[in-house]
Amino acid sequence: MQVRKLEVRDAYELIPPTFPDQRGVYCAPFQAAALTGVLGYAPGFVQVSHAVSRRGAVRGPHYADVPPGQAKYVFCTQGALLDLVIDVRVGSPTFGTCASVRLDSTSYHAVYLAEGLAHAVVALEPGSTLTYLTSTGYNPAVEHGINPLDPDLGLPLPDDMELILSEKDRSAPSLAQALADGRLPRYEDCLARYRGLLATGRTPDPLTGG
Repeated sequence: MQVRKLEVRDAYELIPPTFPDQRGVYCAPFQAAALTGVLGYAPGFVQVSHAVSRRGAVRGPHYADVPPGQAKYVFCTQGALLDLVIDVRVGSPTFGTCASVRLDSTSYHAVYLAEGLAHAVVALEPGSTLTYLTSTGYNPAVEHGINPLDPDLGLPLPDDMELILSEKDRSAPSLAQALADGRLPRYEDCLARYRGLLATGRTPDPLTGG
């Protein structure tokens, strides 16, 4: 599996080999050894989520408080998605930067984003299916969003389709509002989280994320 650093620090694109034959195609979109080689510790995921979207559906950007935060490993199992990783960590050298990757069910590329980063996807085809692994379970009390239409955020959203947003995402604050309200993760807290995982070389506790 090939690994490519994205423009956002602590985010990576992972490119698995595919093996087509007369029956179809085989690949392994998630390979723990490849991710361990990049992170320096064994990744720990406690939940697999699955979302099927209409063409033009936008999900996110979403992020979680750090600690513990929520790392994600994302790939597309049907159709095609525009995957967006946004650095919302206050103090990060790449704060405000967005990295975009096309994920589809032909190449099976994947994206890993560390705790503290925000994530969004746009469905490019009908029935596009997002599958993602997370290092902590869903906890609405510590999860937040940014308005994907925020002009200052400047996400590279497609302009050739009608975008479909949930009311929750449409009413989410702008990046500037979230920053002013103190809702964004601090880069120093994220670095401490990464150092802790690296020092122990272990996966997070499945119940606490610690």
